[in-house]
Amino acid sequence: MSLWLFGLLMSLATTTLLAIESGIDQGGAELGGVDQFDRTIAPLLAKHCLGCHSGDQPQGELDLSSRARAIRGGESGAALVPGDLKHSLLWDKIESGEMPPEKDIPEPERDLLRRWIESGAAWGSDPIDPFRYSSDARAGNDWWSLQPIKRPPIPNQPTAATAIDAFVQQRLQNAGLPPSPSATPREIIRRISFDLLGLPPEPSAVTEFQIQYERDRESAITDLVERMLASKHYGERWARHWLDVARFGESQGYERDHLRNDSWHYRDWVIDAFNRDMPYDQFVRLQLAGDVIDDQAPQTITATGFLVAGPWDAVGQSLASPVMKAVVRQDEMEDYVGTIGQAFLGLTINCARCHDHKFDPITQEEYYRVAAALAGVHHGSRQVSSAENRRRVKELADQIREQQDAVAALDATVRDQLIARRSDSEIDLPPRIAPIARWEFRDDLNDTIGGVPATAHAPARIADGRLILDSGGGIARTESLDIDLREKTLEAWVKLDNLQQTGGAAMSIHGDDGRTFDAIVYAERESQQWMAGSDLFKRTQSFSAPAETQADQQFVHVAITWAADGSITGYRNGEPYGVAYQAESPLHFEAGTWYVMFGLRCQPAGPERQLSGLLETAQLYDRALSPDQVKASYVQEQLSLTHDQIIAAMTSAQLAQRESLLASIEHLQSERQRHRPYTVYAVKPKPPEPTHLLARGNPGQPIRAVAPGGIAAVTGVKADFAVGQDANDADRRGALADWIANDQNPLLSRVIVNRIWHHHFGSGLVNTPNDFGFSGGHPSHPELLDYLAAELVDNGFRLKHIHRLIVTSETYLQSSRPREDGLAIDGDNRLLWRKSPQRLDAETLRDTILAVSGELNRQFGGPPYRDFTTFVSNSQFYEMVDIDSPDVYRRTLYRTWIRSGRNHMLDVFDCPDPSTTAPKRSVTTTPLQALTLMNNSFVLRMADRFASRVQWESDDQITEPPGAVLERIYRLAYGRSPADDERATATEFIESHGLSAYCRVILNSNEFIYVD
Repeated sequence: MSLWLFGLLMSLATTTLLAIESGIDQGGAELGGVDQFDRTIAPLLAKHCLGCHSGDQPQGELDLSSRARAIRGGESGAALVPGDLKHSLLWDKIESGEMPPEKDIPEPERDLLRRWIESGAAWGSDPIDPFRYSSDARAGNDWWSLQPIKRPPIPNQPTAATAIDAFVQQRLQNAGLPPSPSATPREIIRRISFDLLGLPPEPSAVTEFQIQYERDRESAITDLVERMLASKHYGERWARHWLDVARFGESQGYERDHLRNDSWHYRDWVIDAFNRDMPYDQFVRLQLAGDVIDDQAPQTITATGFLVAGPWDAVGQSLASPVMKAVVRQDEMEDYVGTIGQAFLGLTINCARCHDHKFDPITQEEYYRVAAALAGVHHGSRQVSSAENRRRVKELADQIREQQDAVAALDATVRDQLIARRSDSEIDLPPRIAPIARWEFRDDLNDTIGGVPATAHAPARIADGRLILDSGGGIARTESLDIDLREKTLEAWVKLDNLQQTGGAAMSIHGDDGRTFDAIVYAERESQQWMAGSDLFKRTQSFSAPAETQADQQFVHVAITWAADGSITGYRNGEPYGVAYQAESPLHFEAGTWYVMFGLRCQPAGPERQLSGLLETAQLYDRALSPDQVKASYVQEQLSLTHDQIIAAMTSAQLAQRESLLASIEHLQSERQRHRPYTVYAVKPKPPEPTHLLARGNPGQPIRAVAPGGIAAVTGVKADFAVGQDANDADRRGALADWIANDQNPLLSRVIVNRIWHHHFGSGLVNTPNDFGFSGGHPSHPELLDYLAAELVDNGFRLKHIHRLIVTSETYLQSSRPREDGLAIDGDNRLLWRKSPQRLDAETLRDTILAVSGELNRQFGGPPYRDFTTFVSNSQFYEMVDIDSPDVYRRTLYRTWIRSGRNHMLDVFDCPDPSTTAPKRSVTTTPLQALTLMNNSFVLRMADRFASRVQWESDDQITEPPGAVLERIYRLAYGRSPADDERATATEFIESHGLSAYCRVILNSNEFIYVD
């Protein structure tokens, strides 16, 4: 029996069953009873009418979901007159074929409606539940995927080795097909290695497995599977599958597409979760609400990167129009709801944003209830650190400061001695305090203390040891500083091009949010005055100082301090500048979330915000310097004693003491670095705003406020979260996570075991992994799907248990060879009469090329590599480049996944766009793929490396015949020896075209890019 014929019979059987359950009687039974209405008429009205004529805004103001409203009618008058067919407008529209507009109601069903009206139009449940029954047009509450999971009995199949085999063989037996024989040992180890690790097995591992297989097949396979499940590469392989579902990208997308430099932490979290075999329900719960479950643990916050892994419309979020901004926010909410529904439940909840779902039992109100549970979710970077780490960092910072002060005091002693000798008089100054960052602008823009790099934006440039700034666009910016900054002192030696300019900053501290800043600003609100610039002037007042009259003729020293008590003090040339004042407490810049700008007050850049002039030196302190300390810095900078001069004047005892202090500081800094906070791109919650049901999804037409909740049709779990409309974000997302990750939720386990099956077989038991609704596929083996789902729940949601069941089954271990009988009956192999060959996905193909060429860098985790150059000019632009470097030869998983810059080789092999969820990758065959493997510069280079490797490892100089070289090529690429005819052909080819060309042929071969 063909799979198509089987599906047709199943559809007919389902239709028959629905007709029986709904009480449709073709023989003319009376239709006067309440039960008869619920079984017969209500399903017909739901099927043909309620899609348009129900809800908050029914078309033509006609609502047919309740008796009273149907009798009252709409714009055209009464729709239903019980017992009076002639005056029932409903029947008139049906009889004329005017309604429903797209398709006439079949004659048997029209007859039922006619007889119902004539018999008095008895009503049952009021209002009608349009989702009560499934039909041939839509799914109802009785849809298969929404029902509780019941562990099915294992079929009696004497030859079945496992429960999986029993379910599969029962279907094959019904179709008259036998299973295929077992694959060869070589095929088995390659298959399992690529499936579980995404990497080819080493030749020695293939040989060892073949030997063990001959001794004890079952033990060999079991041992192989356990080793691979224990490998850290398992997490890398299966993280890639999940990141496809999570629409993981490392740039914002849309027209700006700025990089997210801290989003890779989520990728590493997923890898770690798979490697630790984290229970799947916990895996789900943490990605939805990890930060509200434990807001102190870095890993739980990082897990919420799932919610914000997709694109984010930075421009739309900054629109001035509240109407357009509301639309953008609703689009963002649809992304959250849609991704969650499809990833964890296999439901397209997002299709109910504008109206009740057209095919699944999901109301529009339920869409907004799920959205309400996510109303506090926003994109952003968050600093993470454990409580113990925070305590330890503070402790170490205090120790480092003590040691730095001791070094500064030691240096000051020698400096004072040198100054005294030079001036013949003792200058009584306190020790000069060491800044946390210093810029001297001699050879580059880098911080000379911490090495933090900076970039100049033309026409800014360095010349003669000075940074030249220009209000026409010349500014400079550092990268983020990994220092926690609250109290601070900014200090700069600056010369202005003219005294008439207004609003530019010599130096400023900017938060990553693009809004908050503190700065040394010239003449923004008062001409010829230095001031403490700040966002919206929150910390800005006049120093009431004399007008600046010299800064265009000579360098002047300007310093401003922000103290813990909120006091702000200015200094000029080492002396107090005007009058200090009290402001709000100093702005807290968390480590890794701020940077330093030279020449610009605040973003965006513009002449009125930029400074024209020169900077000679700039310094930053993580404390508010005292007046004496500011004066010491000014005077001692003027005296220009170099570091080398001070060191040369020290005694041996002083040098030893200094070296000891520096060694201690280095050790403490290294220790602090291990405990420092870091930033991750994750949910950055805000107080939830009210969520309203919106007419046709229009933010401008709110109907009523809704509370957080779930989907009522999902059995086993309560859709009522018992959370009010005024609930906080933690309660909302916590309730959502509990609803989805409940072990009684039948979709939770069904969907994930189907995903696992999909990646092992190339097609899921349900061939639409993200859609278990009416528009999705039906399960090819429904009992097997429920068996695996029950196994997952009963074994603590451990995914590795499901992998073991699958890859040790004879169904999985079958040969992939085609058979005429199977192709004739089941060409798509939905009945699993063989193991379908699978092409390597794009990332695995690249990784495999690197592996066989000996170039694969197996560095695990951490920041990604970049295969592009980039620059920012309002938007961020990317240019793909082919880089020959071990840093780039990591597994492709560790690539920086930008949305607008695509890798050409990965693209032609169907690597999906990270802007959308990709539960099922396309597998195409195009000329571009062959051309890429023949001509791509990366492939050409790897073919050369492949050739060099096999020559070196085989110690064979391509004599006649190639011998060991050829053996090594085949062992690495295919896990086998070449056949005699292959040897002859290869020898002739190598003699004519060379070894590198032959290695390129191997990389192009079907056996290389397909796994049998």
